[in-house]
Amino acid sequence: MTRWWWVRHGPTHQKSFCGWRDVPADLSDTAMIARLNAYLPDDAVVVSSDLIRAVATADTLGRTRLDHARDIREFDFGIWDGMHFTEVEKRDPVLSRSYWENPGDIRAPKGESWNDVAERVAPWVEKMNRDHAGRNIIAVAHFGTILTQVRQAMGCSAYDAMAHPIDNLSVSDMSWDGTWRMGTINHVA
Repeated sequence: MTRWWWVRHGPTHQKSFCGWRDVPADLSDTAMIARLNAYLPDDAVVVSSDLIRAVATADTLGRTRLDHARDIREFDFGIWDGMHFTEVEKRDPVLSRSYWENPGDIRAPKGESWNDVAERVAPWVEKMNRDHAGRNIIAVAHFGTILTQVRQAMGCSAYDAMAHPIDNLSVSDMSWDGTWRMGTINHVA
């Protein structure tokens, strides 16, 4: 059985959409990082998104590192990236509401839809399941990326998956042995 430990990167303190913008994580809460490290399996391989907030978070885990994975980046929010939620709502009132209420094929302007992200992440996860079968894999990624995997493991709709919080430095675990099994979602150590 392959066990996945999806870790959301450290907080960025952004008050706006933050997708592919490369902003740093605040990793000053060393006690919380120590608790996270103690919770995660020692024998795991670690991989992260290539965005610096995920890379820096993964660096704090001190385990065998794999190459950064562009495929597990956050949603590309297109022109919404960097905009406050109220600005997005004002600019695109119908689209922004539909984006969250009907996740699937609806895209942010010049960005990605839920399905785009799920289709980007799925082949990478399948390859990791083959290449690291029977291992523990810690993947440091982003809110949206992790939720695509929660949806996959639970077999639920994207809308239902989005009901789950994914806090910074939280762990959502799942296992693969030919079938997905969901473990804990949003565990904060």
